[in-house]
Amino acid sequence: MNHMAKKNSSGGAPNQRQLRVGELIRRRLSELLQRGEIHDPDLARMMITVGEVRCSPDLSVATAFVLPLGGNQKEEALLALRKSRHEIRREVAKVLNIKFAPEIRFEIDDTFDRMDATRALFAEEKVRRDLDQDEE
Repeated sequence: MNHMAKKNSSGGAPNQRQLRVGELIRRRLSELLQRGEIHDPDLARMMITVGEVRCSPDLSVATAFVLPLGGNQKEEALLALRKSRHEIRREVAKVLNIKFAPEIRFEIDDTFDRMDATRALFAEEKVRRDLDQDEE
């Protein structure tokens, strides 16, 4: 039995199909939110970016990592998206060429927070000294 295939299907690196479907969902979701096509006044007021969409190996669940503009109103954005998830799923399904549209879940994209934390860490005097020593 091929061990790579087994590892992949149980949560290893995403396969091409997961990546492709995730990107299709991300693009469509971004369009829907930018154009205000979801019938929710709360969502219409917010500018929400969709950083990434990750699909489960069987494509039954797609997790969208989102961030409201400026990083404010994270909870409100999640609530509004979750409230409209059925309409969003229907709209996303129209562009997917698969039998069953995945359930779409929403999480806050904390990539930027992590990047800031990493930058802050590198800025610390002690860490800079250690890095400088490594380069010598």
